[in-house]
Amino acid sequence: MKYTDALAYLEELSTFGTKLGLDRIKKLMACLDNPQLRYKTIHVTGTNGKGSVCMMLSNILQMSRAKTGLYISPHLVSYTERIQINGCPITESQFADCIGAVKIFADKMVADGEESPTQFEVITAAAFLYFALNGVEYAVIEVGLGGLLDSTNVVRPEVAVITNVAMDHAALCGGTLEGIAKHKAGIIKTGIPVVTAATGAPLDIIEERAAEKSTDVFVYGADFTTKSKYFAVEGQELEFISEILGLDFTYELCLLGEHQLENSGIAIMTAKILSNNDERITTETIIEGLALTKWPARFEYFSLKGQSIIVDGAHNPAGMEYLRINLDKYFPDMPRVILLGILQDKEIDTMLHYLVHPGDDVELVLTAPLSKRKAEPEVLAAKLPDFKVTVEHDLSQALAKARELAGTDKLLCVTGSLYLTGEISFELAKEARAQNIS
Repeated sequence: MKYTDALAYLEELSTFGTKLGLDRIKKLMACLDNPQLRYKTIHVTGTNGKGSVCMMLSNILQMSRAKTGLYISPHLVSYTERIQINGCPITESQFADCIGAVKIFADKMVADGEESPTQFEVITAAAFLYFALNGVEYAVIEVGLGGLLDSTNVVRPEVAVITNVAMDHAALCGGTLEGIAKHKAGIIKTGIPVVTAATGAPLDIIEERAAEKSTDVFVYGADFTTKSKYFAVEGQELEFISEILGLDFTYELCLLGEHQLENSGIAIMTAKILSNNDERITTETIIEGLALTKWPARFEYFSLKGQSIIVDGAHNPAGMEYLRINLDKYFPDMPRVILLGILQDKEIDTMLHYLVHPGDDVELVLTAPLSKRKAEPEVLAAKLPDFKVTVEHDLSQALAKARELAGTDKLLCVTGSLYLTGEISFELAKEARAQNIS
C-alpha cells in the first residue's frame, strides 16, 4: 500500500463517522496480537490541555533516555503527525505499511459479517502496531473523544491522566457535564494512579470511580500546584510545589499561557509517579523535557516583520475562555484583529461570548475551517452584529486580509478550530524560518 492509497482508504472509512464503543477495536487488536500491551503507556484524557500534557510527557521521557511513542489527534497538516517516536513523525511509507497491515484484519472482520472499524480505530490500531514493531518503552496516548468508550481505552496504563472536564462533545458523552466526567473517568483502571486538574462535580465523579477501582487520585491544587514567577512572549518561568512529594523547584516553558501552569503541573506529577519505577526519570530530566516542549497552534506566538500574531486552536467554550484570559494577560493594551473559523457542531454562542466582549477594540475576519463540519462565516457574522466583520471564504485570502487589517499596531489572533489554525501555523512557521535565515 502507498501513502496515497492509505489516505484514500481512511477517507472511505470516514463515511462511518464517529462510533463510540470498544467491541470493534478489541477484535482488531486481538487480530494483531494486542501490540498495545507490549510497552508501558500513559493514557491522557480531558476537555483541554491533553495535547500539551502529552507532548510534555513525551519530551520528559525522551530526556530520561526512554524510547518513547506519542499518539495524538487530530493532526494539523499530515496524518503522520499523529504517530511519533522520540519526536519524529512516522514516515509516509511506514504509515502506509501499518495502515495496510491493519486493513487486512479490518477487511476480514467485514467479510465475516462484523461491523467495519472506523477511521479512528484503524489509525489507533496502526499506531499501537507501529510502537510495538519499533520497540518503544513508553507510549503516551491521547484519548480521541471522551474516554470510557474511546478506541484508545484498550491500553493498560501506568498512570491515567484527566486534565480537566468541561462541556465539549456533550451529545456523544451523556449530554451533561456529569456525563462527560463519567466518560473521562472511564479510563481509570484498578490500581492505576490518577492525576487530574478536574474540580467540582466532575472531580467528585473521578474520585468516586477511583475509589471503586481501589486507586489513588492526585489532584491539582490539593496534592500539587504551580505558580508563575515570570512571563513574557518569549516564555515563562514557573514553580512546582508538592508537599506530599517534598518538592519545590522552578522550571521554564517556551509554551505561553495561564493554562500551561496547570498542564505542566500535571505532566510533572505524572512523571514523578512514573519515576517510582524508573530511576532514569529525575527532576533534572523533567526540567529539561519541559524546557524543550513546543506545541504548534496552542497560544503560539509569531513576530513577523514587526507584526505580532497569536495562533490558538481553541475550539470549545473552555478553550476560548483560556484564550481570552491569555490575550488579556500578555497583550492587555493592544487592539485586536481576530481571524475566526468554527465548526458548526460547537457551542458557537458561548465561544463568542468568551472571545469578544462589548466595547472591545476588535475587528473580525470570518472564514471557514478546512472541514466538512465547518460553520459558514455568514452564520458567525449574524451572531456578531455589534462588531466590524469581514467575511472571506478562501483561507489564504482571509489570512491576507487579517494581516492587512492588523498591520504592526494591532495583535492578530487566529482561532476557533484546529482545522483552521493548523494550516496557518504551518505557513507562518515557514515564514518565520525564512525570516530567521535571512
